[in-house]
Amino acid sequence: MALTPFRRRAATGLAAVAATIAAAVPCAAAPAGAVIPDGTSFYTPRPDHGAIEQIAALTAAGQYGQAADLRAMIRTPQAVWITGGSGHSLTQSIKAEVQRAAGRKAVPVLVAYNIPFRDCAQYSAGGATSVAEYEAWIDAFAAGIGDHEVAVLLEPDGLGIVPWYTTISGSQDWCRPAEADPATAASERFAMLRYAVARLKALPRTSVYLDGTHSAWLGVGDIADRLVKAGVRDADGFFLNVSNYETTERQLKYGNWIARCVHYGTEGPEWARGHFDWCASQYYPADPADFSTWGRTDAWYEANVGTVPADRLAHFVVDTSRNGRGPWTPPAGVTWPDPQTWCNPPDRGLGLRPTTETGDLLADAFLWVKTPGQSDGQCDRGTGTGHDPARGGITDPAAGAWFDEQALELVTYANPPLR
Repeated sequence: MALTPFRRRAATGLAAVAATIAAAVPCAAAPAGAVIPDGTSFYTPRPDHGAIEQIAALTAAGQYGQAADLRAMIRTPQAVWITGGSGHSLTQSIKAEVQRAAGRKAVPVLVAYNIPFRDCAQYSAGGATSVAEYEAWIDAFAAGIGDHEVAVLLEPDGLGIVPWYTTISGSQDWCRPAEADPATAASERFAMLRYAVARLKALPRTSVYLDGTHSAWLGVGDIADRLVKAGVRDADGFFLNVSNYETTERQLKYGNWIARCVHYGTEGPEWARGHFDWCASQYYPADPADFSTWGRTDAWYEANVGTVPADRLAHFVVDTSRNGRGPWTPPAGVTWPDPQTWCNPPDRGLGLRPTTETGDLLADAFLWVKTPGQSDGQCDRGTGTGHDPARGGITDPAAGAWFDEQALELVTYANPPLR
């Protein structure tokens, strides 16, 4: 999955809380209890063929340490991305994967990534071409899971990038594909996600998480509003930091705030119902650039939401596959039109290994969602050249293709170290 250049643009802070949304959100049942049990062993899928080739080349060259590090990386549990297919063949391919995981007594993490106007036709363009096609795809996807124990991460970018969407602040979002109907595209996106949540949660042992973006992207109130529209209260929660590099420490704060904002706007005081725009965030009263100020937002939730049992709040998972060194800052003095900090940033490292031991009641797991070693896209930092000036002017591999240079960086700078 490739994250768009717009992803780096922070949503504006809460300068005021007087604006209201068009309609209050009705109170619904509390979110489903998290299905991922403590101590879960996650599934390790077959590795990318590019990784196998790189390990063989390093071994042949006598680079045994690097080869061993890459081998350790691909033997670590990771998500399986499902990005297309249809009908019986899709069902059978998913069934084979989940049966393989069951045979290893492991739980697979499946990423469903096929929504119409996926990634707003950018680096990871594609997806279904209609509502009916997408719903049929979800039906086939669910049929492949059956009664196996599975965690599904539903549509990365699906809520961060909504076509023809009017945000909680009343502004028109940037994604405006010409092929989409401006009058219906956004409402169809939410309806498709609600359909997917309902279909997948009808399965006996499937946990479902929706796109919660990350702490350097949407403000808490904005993403909480979108999550509720997409059916988060019928899901197990949401996922954070997929294919990105933001620190786990910040995602834990952000995730807890989102969960409490969802509660505030749906089950809080009557006068607060629907007012997700009133929620404190990483942008206000906190300063996004100064983590020491994030306690101000904690204090807002303590004062306005208070203590809510964990089983009454949406839970979340965090992608830690590449955030061992946190986000990348471009070198001082560069003049690239768009630094694209999300796109193949150099010298990043693997993060915390997949585990359910998160130390946070609402964080169900740390997962490796983005396949480490696969490219984010052909980044050119906004120069329009197709070459990556942050990497010496090379042409980065296409989104999803194996990137030898980045794979070696991830194992070299892994935090904690691989060995």
